[in-house]
Order: sequence, then C-alpha cells, then structure tokens
Amino acid sequence: MSENSIADLLKAATAHAVPVVRAIPDDRLTAPTPCAEYDVKALVNHLFQVVVQFQALAAKQNSDFGTEAPDVVAQSPDWRDRFAEEADKLVAAWSAPGADEGTTGAMDMPARTVGCMALLDLTVHAWDLARATGQEYEAAPGSSGVVPALREAVAGLGPTARKMGVFGEPVTVPEDASELDRLLSETGRDPRWKP
Repeated sequence: MSENSIADLLKAATAHAVPVVRAIPDDRLTAPTPCAEYDVKALVNHLFQVVVQFQALAAKQNSDFGTEAPDVVAQSPDWRDRFAEEADKLVAAWSAPGADEGTTGAMDMPARTVGCMALLDLTVHAWDLARATGQEYEAAPGSSGVVPALREAVAGLGPTARKMGVFGEPVTVPEDASELDRLLSETGRDPRWKP
C-alpha cells in the first residue's frame, strides 16, 4: 500500500472532492447518479454521513451506519460549507497520532483499511457527483498516491464488497484507460456513464 499516511491521502482527495460539492447546483439535486440507488441529494447526504462517521472511527470509536443518513442538505442552506468543514475535520481526525494504527470500529478491521474506505468514498463519490452534475472531475494527482492506494484497497476489499452489493461487477475498460477509470471500473462503475 502507499507509503503516504491516510491523513495525507485524505487531504489530497478532499482537495478534489470539496470543489465538486461546492459547485452542485440546487436544480441538480434530484438528478440521477452512477450510484443507481442515490440521486444527487441522497448521495451528498451519504457522503456527509461517511465524512462524519469516519471521524469517530479514526478516534477508535464505533460509528453509526445503521440508520439512514440524515438529510443535511434539507437542514440548512449552507450544507456546501458544512461539507467542507466536516471534510477538514475528517483529515484532522486521521492526522491524530495512532489513528491509522491498530484496528478500529465494530468490524474490528485494520485502521488503515478503514481509512481507505473513507478515501474511496471521497474519491469515487466525488466522481459520481461531478458526473451527475455536468462537472469535470480530476482525481488527486498520481504523485499523491491516492488512486494507487485505492486500487490496492479495492483489490483486497472487492470480493467481499461485491458479495455485499457495495461494488458491482467490474466493467471492462480500454487498454489505455487512466488509473482513475480503472479504479472506477473495479468498483463496478462505467467511466463513460452520463446522466
């Protein structure tokens, strides 16, 4: 896995996810996304839940994914700013000494793997939201280590994630596909998806 810390990887991914969320127009909140079970608003709410709950996991506390994601978008018109604040808190939580060491959460998984799960959502769902709202999405640069770390994590998590319905079956991509397109395809997304 990448030599970069989870905090460094999350910081790089956040820098690319936050502008996408900030640029979501209100009139696209009901648009479909590459995640068939979510429209844009529901996916933003899911991403909020991930960003908040994975702060607790960084602190070796349990998370609460058993309930439906709160409708943060409906709660306040400043949800875009709140997302940026919570994403910064996520990076800070994973920057704490020992956050990516040992195990964490009710699943009792390696903390680094759990951190990669948050990283995956920040990267792939930012792409989903960009695609659904007509934005360009550029993943964190190769030098950040984000996409290689995620491809390695997906290779390990993939079989279980597919059984649980979290990932779809891999999608075939051209030989010259980018690393991001390969990552997307490995999670069951078609990189050519359009609304």
